[in-house]
Amino acid sequence: MKFSIITATWNSEASIAETQRSLAEQDYPRDQIEWIVVDGASSDHTIEKIKAGEFQPDKLVSEKDNGIYDALNKGVRMATGDFIGFLHADDFFATGGVLPRISSAIENSGADALYGDLQYVRPTGNGDYTLVRHWESGIYSRKNLSKGWMPPHPSLYLKRDIYECAKLENGEYFDTSFSCAADYDFMTRILGMYEVEPAYLKTVLVKMRVGGVSNRSLKHIIHKSREDWEIIRRNKIGGIHTLAWKNLSKLKQFIHKP
Repeated sequence: MKFSIITATWNSEASIAETQRSLAEQDYPRDQIEWIVVDGASSDHTIEKIKAGEFQPDKLVSEKDNGIYDALNKGVRMATGDFIGFLHADDFFATGGVLPRISSAIENSGADALYGDLQYVRPTGNGDYTLVRHWESGIYSRKNLSKGWMPPHPSLYLKRDIYECAKLENGEYFDTSFSCAADYDFMTRILGMYEVEPAYLKTVLVKMRVGGVSNRSLKHIIHKSREDWEIIRRNKIGGIHTLAWKNLSKLKQFIHKP
């Protein structure tokens, strides 16, 4: 089973080496991993860091883009793997056994989609990380979409064909009119409109450094909530209670249960 792993970067020199290292540590055949890096014309040493690493991209483009979702759209168009996943520049695989476990779980379940758990972590300064949030996804149920449920996007692996089925009229997979919630829009479309039934792998697949676009300040949280509300209405998956539960459900993630 071949995986296409897409990484969007922009001025990511401080974190990309660990993302790259976690790929190199995967106990999985190298020729079954297609690493696609889409860089937004970084002005720092991101590209030099990548080229100095052990695990080299199979495809790398560096050019100006219209934000992260434009970059992800480019990455999906370049992907040739059986399944597509994302490992953002602030993320790294939790262990070296993530891809083997995903592969085995997909083969055993026969599912076209799979997701797991995610942890938000903060660097301690000595090369280690402290746990901030533990996102335990739970078993999928379509009715939970109206309660604001969604899987962590970096833990979601989809058969490549699903992207083609869910493509928008303008040819995009992720709607670039959204600046920080296009992943939520995409997931509500595939789970709600297209009724994809994902399998759940109850383990932490990815660790994400805190400070991402959607959670780095109160201003961004408010902006993301506005985009979430538009998505909820557009895709007809609930009402104002959906948005409320989507935000309130995050509180329990701060009660660590690793």
